[in-house]
Amino acid sequence: MNFNLTKQWWLLGILFFGFIIYFLFGLNHYLTFAALQQHRQELLSWTKTHYLFISFMYMVIYIFAVAISIPGAIFLTLLGGFLFGMIWGTCYVVISATLGATIIFLAVRYACEPWIAKKTNPWVKKMRVGFQQNAFQYLLFLRFIPLFPFWIVNIVPALLGVQLTTFIAATLIGIIPGSFIYVAIGNGLGHILDQNQLPDLHIIFEPIVLLPLIGLALLSILPIIYRWIVDRMHGSR
Repeated sequence: MNFNLTKQWWLLGILFFGFIIYFLFGLNHYLTFAALQQHRQELLSWTKTHYLFISFMYMVIYIFAVAISIPGAIFLTLLGGFLFGMIWGTCYVVISATLGATIIFLAVRYACEPWIAKKTNPWVKKMRVGFQQNAFQYLLFLRFIPLFPFWIVNIVPALLGVQLTTFIAATLIGIIPGSFIYVAIGNGLGHILDQNQLPDLHIIFEPIVLLPLIGLALLSILPIIYRWIVDRMHGSR
């Protein structure tokens, strides 16, 4: 029994250990605009002369950051735009974030989902079944709107028994708009740093940006709303 528990928790344990190491060795101090300002020329030079290696290492770091759920993903997204431009920066960010999210999703599901599934609480069972039936639409909704912390949307679906392929597809598609916006900000980061300013990370909450994202989110759950209305109409009859 203890051996089975160890098998279930090993991946989550590794990620938690990585989270502790990240702060224990002060790695968070490298994910700051001050550090970027200090080393920007070296980073740009390395990227120009060793593009494949730097892009690979960037993706590895991004995957690791998302997998251990540290609060530096937005900075890394901006850095992607700064180093690689809007198109390739968005590609690297979306792929890396999806892979990192998948790792923490699998770790949580492997460790905790079997225990959750055994719960006999009717409310828990009903919520699991309801979410699973429309998992792709719900996940798209949560990914499109930047109001929900990324790490929470990685963990909750794992506890609710969402299929892996559904999680990956919804994450890959759902994070594209928000990632592109932050990468675009990062693409102009050099000019911002030249003026000794900081980028406006709240721009995504401006109506001109947020409203289209909300529109996409509502479109993603439109089939669910339609089925609910139809069911209510049939029920009233």
